[in-house]
Amino acid sequence: MRTREAVLAPLRHRPFRYLAIGRAATMLGNAVAPIALAFAVLDLTGSVRDLGLVVGTRSLTHVLFLLFGGVLADRFPRQAVMVVSCTFAAATQGAVAALVLTGTATIPALVALSALNGVLAAFAWPAAAALVPQTVPAELLQSANALNRLGTNAAMIGGASLAGVLVAGVGPGWGLLVDAATFALAGLAFAGVRVAPLARRAGERANPFRELREGWTEFVARSWVWVVVLGFLLFNFAYASAVNVLGPAVADETIGRPAWGLVLAVQTGGMVVGALVALRLRVRRLLLVGVLCMFADVPLVVGLAWAPSIAVLVVAAFVAGVAMEQFAVAWETSMQQNIPADRLARVYSYDALGSFLAIPLGQIAIGPVAEEFGYETTLLVAAGIILVAVLGMLADPGVRRLSTQPTTTAAPTQPPSSAGAPSSAGSPSSAVSSTPGGSSVSVAP
Repeated sequence: MRTREAVLAPLRHRPFRYLAIGRAATMLGNAVAPIALAFAVLDLTGSVRDLGLVVGTRSLTHVLFLLFGGVLADRFPRQAVMVVSCTFAAATQGAVAALVLTGTATIPALVALSALNGVLAAFAWPAAAALVPQTVPAELLQSANALNRLGTNAAMIGGASLAGVLVAGVGPGWGLLVDAATFALAGLAFAGVRVAPLARRAGERANPFRELREGWTEFVARSWVWVVVLGFLLFNFAYASAVNVLGPAVADETIGRPAWGLVLAVQTGGMVVGALVALRLRVRRLLLVGVLCMFADVPLVVGLAWAPSIAVLVVAAFVAGVAMEQFAVAWETSMQQNIPADRLARVYSYDALGSFLAIPLGQIAIGPVAEEFGYETTLLVAAGIILVAVLGMLADPGVRRLSTQPTTTAAPTQPPSSAGAPSSAGSPSSAVSSTPGGSSVSVAP
């Protein structure tokens, strides 16, 4: 375990402070936006189908452009990518807010703006994740990732609460305006991230398809990378559909909607506690510990099947939330320490693509399956898939043996006292035991 001074050491680095503020601001807005947008569409047409079209379009463009987002983040300064993305995101969300507030919104207009917002998110996500190693020394990566997770989880809780107050009190348009403001604030914060540019490899050409191939080569070069991503493809397919689709249906028949809201709130609280635990946890096989923690998600799904009571589900959800954060921090730290810095964003984009694709597939498939075989059987099968996914990840020697010992070339070399000076970053060593799904919030790596 580490002292408080060591735990908070990343905050002594000015670039990291600005990065953490920017990421927390975007997550605050991202927590407000879905709630405000949902009620804005329902107020406009009352159609769940229209709501699905607006939300689904954003998800589709996000997935389609993720890989190119990784290319951009490895080609250009990542903080600049974040500033540009946040600036345009503030503009698109501001336009949505203006349409809603003036009563001129139409479904085609909302679909078009949502599609553009999805593209911007695809460009921003790999850049934000890959920027962390450029802001702190290698030995502080675990603490930095945990502090980032703590800030974003707290922002999600605050954002969801704020959204409820805004939508109920002054209307969804104002919630969307707040979302636009958080992107503007995040853009200002990212503009304060001053880091040295990454060293580029000699002879590289600006060919996006070649760069995608290079990212794929890095992705498959370490068994622990693609094994974990494949494992979370299965994990997310089962878990997201079981909890997000069948969970509310089971709750409607048993504990009730308010109690289900409590369960989800407790799970988010567990994630906050988990980030605090990850701040102080110090083990050599961090990825192994993170993957082992994912067994803790099985009881929540089994509880929905066999014992859907408030007491059981609240405890299971809290434990699952704590466990998710151990994996998320372990995963990001492992990626940042072992993937070459100039290719890290592209590997993150392949990771996110594998994670995000599985979620809608599972959510679409589980409804018909549950209608055919029943909730209990379907949930138990989902729990079995989760169990198999975790066991499959543990079967890889790279996952079991990967050490989190930092490499001195993986991160900035500036001392903490250089509060405003740019940090330098080289490429992390890739000569660690072979072994990679990015922490795509929810339950994905």
